[in-house]
Amino acid sequence: MKISGYQLFWLVYTLDYGKTAIFTISPAILAAKQDAWLSIIAASLIGLVTTYIAVKVSLLHPKQTFIQYTQTILGKWLGTVILIPIFLMWIAITGLILREFADFVFIALFSKTPLWTISLIMLAAVVYITSTGGLTSIGRCSEIIGPISIIGSLLIILLSVKDWNLFNLLPVYANTGLLPIMKGSLFPASFIAESFMIVMLIAFLPKPERAMAASILGVTAASISILFITFIVILVFGPHLAGHFVYPIYSVVTYISVMEFIQNIDVIIVLLWIIGIFIKLALYFFVTSYGTAQLLRFPKWKKSIWLITPIVFAISLIPRNIDDTIDFANFWRDVIFPVNLVGIPILLWIVGSIRKKYRANAKTV
Repeated sequence: MKISGYQLFWLVYTLDYGKTAIFTISPAILAAKQDAWLSIIAASLIGLVTTYIAVKVSLLHPKQTFIQYTQTILGKWLGTVILIPIFLMWIAITGLILREFADFVFIALFSKTPLWTISLIMLAAVVYITSTGGLTSIGRCSEIIGPISIIGSLLIILLSVKDWNLFNLLPVYANTGLLPIMKGSLFPASFIAESFMIVMLIAFLPKPERAMAASILGVTAASISILFITFIVILVFGPHLAGHFVYPIYSVVTYISVMEFIQNIDVIIVLLWIIGIFIKLALYFFVTSYGTAQLLRFPKWKKSIWLITPIVFAISLIPRNIDDTIDFANFWRDVIFPVNLVGIPILLWIVGSIRKKYRANAKTV
């Protein structure tokens, strides 16, 4: 399996954009009010730093995946211990992305369809693309779906212009301050930092040296898209109302009406988001399956798909309602983000760099 730098760009873009735009804008607005756009900028900078660290640590051993080079850097036993929370994170978030997808589709389109049916249909599609083409097929799909997602965002911008109220952005900074803005940045930053997944993808690049540019550009493009979506939500609904919507951008789309002719475009936009979330879910599912096979030393990695599939489906059924998924999102922001997405990569980068420098010095002596 191989992917190009261009495909890596779109994988990172779709990974960071769709779910972040849907789920994290409300918490940012709730904390920072009309200055939530400043929170998104701060979150983007945090995401770029975490992405840079993830790429740097991966380039220490560019032909190995995260599972392999963690054990190379820290040793077999300590490396395995470090990998346990990462593996648990991957499999848990795969199941919860599936559930969040089902909740969103249930509210937006199929309110009389059982949630487990929606989850099962999406899971079947993800299993199919992963088992038949693996990362190569997911990368090719992202080349098509990524640009379509951008077109959908531009469509929202153009059709919502008549509902904008520029005064909703005022005053800038005066009524909030640095602390609320940084607090509002934590949720979107934790989601943008999911670009950490590139630690499992760089090994599939024929030219690993392109990973940094592709990854940074992917995060930057996704951050700009999220920033524009945040502007639109605030301009249309204002900071006080927008902060209380579960899916604020979906509320904007349902609000759009142009000359009583262009209406009910929410179905089209929802479909665009569904295919975007499909790429993210498929990527998580692939990484979880491939990582499991490497961790458990399976001779053929695709066998792990049939081990992971029922676990992911079972996890998607655990939350009782949206409040439970929000509780996990809080745990993601407060624990998983600082430990798994920031702390462990920094540890590996420091230890790996020291060991690499030591080996280089030993060879010269």
